[in-house]
Amino acid sequence: MSMSAPSSSDSAEPMMEMNTTPLIDVLLVLLIMFIITLPPPTHAVKVDLPMDCKTQPGGCPPKPPVEPDKNVLYILPGGQIMWNTTQVGLAELQELLIQSTEMEKEPELHFTPDPEAQYDMVNRVLKAVKVAKVNKLGFVGNENYRNF
Repeated sequence: MSMSAPSSSDSAEPMMEMNTTPLIDVLLVLLIMFIITLPPPTHAVKVDLPMDCKTQPGGCPPKPPVEPDKNVLYILPGGQIMWNTTQVGLAELQELLIQSTEMEKEPELHFTPDPEAQYDMVNRVLKAVKVAKVNKLGFVGNENYRNF
């Protein structure tokens, strides 16, 4: 099989078909540029952030008081921390402990963990007591642990 060469009479006439190759190349370049410039899709997640209690109508709830003579620290079986009679979190407990150590006469801290309290929570509370540098710490209710 041999390739047929165009005759000399055909080459003198103008081509009647439009060359679409450059047009397709330009369209492909435009398509690629359009795809690249599209912004990536973002997934919006609605988050309700807590408001500062100072800006709310009711104001901030009162902090549990630090007694001048003694404070009792309970740990309940469910892992709740009680400062005197008010339930507090670890961060709030840390603030209360620091506040009590900064008093002129440091009050005693009576530590009363429940026998069924989680060891991990007791350990976290004792770490908070150590970080706050509490000097007057007493363990109350050691008689509950005689059978261990």
